[in-house]
Amino acid sequence: MFRLAADIRVYLHREPIDFRAGMNSLVTLVEQAMQLDPFSRAVFAFHNRSRNRIKLLLYDRSGFWLMMKRLEADHFIWPRQP
Repeated sequence: MFRLAADIRVYLHREPIDFRAGMNSLVTLVEQAMQLDPFSRAVFAFHNRSRNRIKLLLYDRSGFWLMMKRLEADHFIWPRQP
């Protein structure tokens, strides 16, 4: 089981990403496209075009975590652009 702290922020990247992107590419995306600090107490969420996969990126003072979840029969609901 993986549990996140109650005070951690969650940021959603609204545009789909290429899921071949690894940790370094996502850190760069957080810095440049989202204009946020990837070392902050936050989780950064990314999705693929069909929204059946998500990647979560977070930093825990000893390094980055990159987690992925794939849905077999459904898709994630993601906010639309304002």
